[in-house]
Amino acid sequence: MQIDFPSSLAALRLTLAIFYSLLGGFAIGERPNILWITSEDNGISWVSCYGGTNASTPAIDQLAKEGFRYTNCFDNAAVCAPTRSVWITGMYGISNGTQPMRSRNLIPHEQIKYYPDLLREAGYHTSNPGKTDYNIGGREDKDCWDYKGGEEPYGWRLRKPGQPFFAIVNIGDSHESRAHGSLDEIRKDPAKMKLHAYHPDLPVIRKNYAKYAEAVENMDRKVQQTIDALKADGLYEDTIIIYNSDHGGVMARSKRFLYSSGVHCPLVIRIPEKMKHLYPGSRPETTVDRLVSFVDMPKTWLSLAGAEIPNTFQGTVFLGDGMEPEPEYHLGFRERADERLDHVRLIRTGRYSYHKNYYPFAPAGHHLAYLWKAQLTPAWEQHHRDGKTNAITGRFFEPRVTEEFYDNQSDFDNVHNLIDAPAHQERIAKMRAALRQKQLELRDSGMLPEKMRERRAAENNLTIYEMVRNENLYPLESYLNAADLALERDKSNLEAFVEWMSDDDEGIRWWAIVGLRLLDDAARPANAILKNALKDESHEVRMMAAWILIGLGQGDQALETLDELVFEGTENEPMLHNVIDWIGEPAFPLVRKYLDNGGSREGRYGISIFARIAQVQGW
Repeated sequence: MQIDFPSSLAALRLTLAIFYSLLGGFAIGERPNILWITSEDNGISWVSCYGGTNASTPAIDQLAKEGFRYTNCFDNAAVCAPTRSVWITGMYGISNGTQPMRSRNLIPHEQIKYYPDLLREAGYHTSNPGKTDYNIGGREDKDCWDYKGGEEPYGWRLRKPGQPFFAIVNIGDSHESRAHGSLDEIRKDPAKMKLHAYHPDLPVIRKNYAKYAEAVENMDRKVQQTIDALKADGLYEDTIIIYNSDHGGVMARSKRFLYSSGVHCPLVIRIPEKMKHLYPGSRPETTVDRLVSFVDMPKTWLSLAGAEIPNTFQGTVFLGDGMEPEPEYHLGFRERADERLDHVRLIRTGRYSYHKNYYPFAPAGHHLAYLWKAQLTPAWEQHHRDGKTNAITGRFFEPRVTEEFYDNQSDFDNVHNLIDAPAHQERIAKMRAALRQKQLELRDSGMLPEKMRERRAAENNLTIYEMVRNENLYPLESYLNAADLALERDKSNLEAFVEWMSDDDEGIRWWAIVGLRLLDDAARPANAILKNALKDESHEVRMMAAWILIGLGQGDQALETLDELVFEGTENEPMLHNVIDWIGEPAFPLVRKYLDNGGSREGRYGISIFARIAQVQGW
């Protein structure tokens, strides 16, 4: 058998060109280098090319002049570890169980690939000498990178000659911690700080803004140093440069929360002229209004590099030859942050945002040790305790409504809830339906409390990712229906909640007890059911039943149940401590007893919930 080889050099070049085109449109030596500069905790309000006035960011501004400034880029998680789990897997955290802060839940690594592994397989040198914090168990975070860290801050310098690179430079100078500590040596003028509408205008708050503005300017100088290093190495015109923050922040009610100041992030991309076929607009120094979610980023980087994109990646390619249609909505999620529980979902366009609070009984501003390290936060809280806040500046510390809706064009600070506005009802209904559809599509794992879903996965020897895809183990549509009924706060649903309290599925009983809690005094006819629930197999149900009974003035047996959970052990201690704090004064003797018996006063980031209660009570 005779094999016909290409008969000419031209034919060989054509064959190679076809091969390289399958790799993404570049020959091996021409594939783009990619430098991804990330900063920590600063939303668009802190970047001057986005109209921010508190800090000056000339390096980022210059990058925007030479590149493209995206106006509608949003983080999915509003806090670092869940965000970085989205980035490394290209999946929403709620879809694989990595959404609670620092949970490090397992995922099936043989099914869910990290994007740096795929870049390496495509021939790229990958480097990330800085922050990882992927929030995922079963694999060391640094394992997926060629250069994992050392004395060299710029990993591209360690690649083979001619090898394309993907390099991350993470800058921590704007991290929340830079807003902690003394405010005595700030250089910027506090009087010139522009405050968010939800913050009262107090001297300490202005000073804390100024301190953080200085941190942002330090971050911007590091951006410039990174760009200068790239230029010094002769790579500036061979490299796509991406800059964005890892979420919003950093003053209280931004980072960790799904309001615009927590999720609306700067995104600036510079593309060399030789790669202008990749331009997202007609020319540099223009804006791009396309909706971009953080979950889109890893898939886009793989597309630019011509690497394999597995079907586990849930984002949309927003740049380059492989660009996909713009999605209609961005999805955000919030659950436990450090020691504090919450459960919120967000769906939004560039302009409008719909928020669903699954735990509306919990105030957004319940004390969180790390958040209270900045002087702004305790000052704001004390101002509220002194009765000096108004409906806008005090709302952070109060229980929430079930739904919120904002026009972010006129209300970036999200202080005017338009959920009942007649003009928006059609839009709200559409977004509410779109959220539910997306939750079903992603198999939203958050419809069971965190420890409950962990138990169920472990009992079945499955990861949370696998468990929530088993309809027998996780009937998601039933949970969504139950939650919707619970959140209505309609006393006509009482009979349904009473019936659900005998359901075999503790998930259904959970939403029944949430529904009863939200009925307040209208839950009184279920008194006998609530007392039975104090012995429920699910400790989460017991805790909530105790809270309801205490609120109904029938606390003796309820307090005995809480005492038993505190001192004999519980399968969900984080929720127990949160619930006792939410109950308030009637449950505080348990806290004192716990601390007097040597209970821990320390949490991961400082004072524990119980020690904080003692502090406020003056014990």
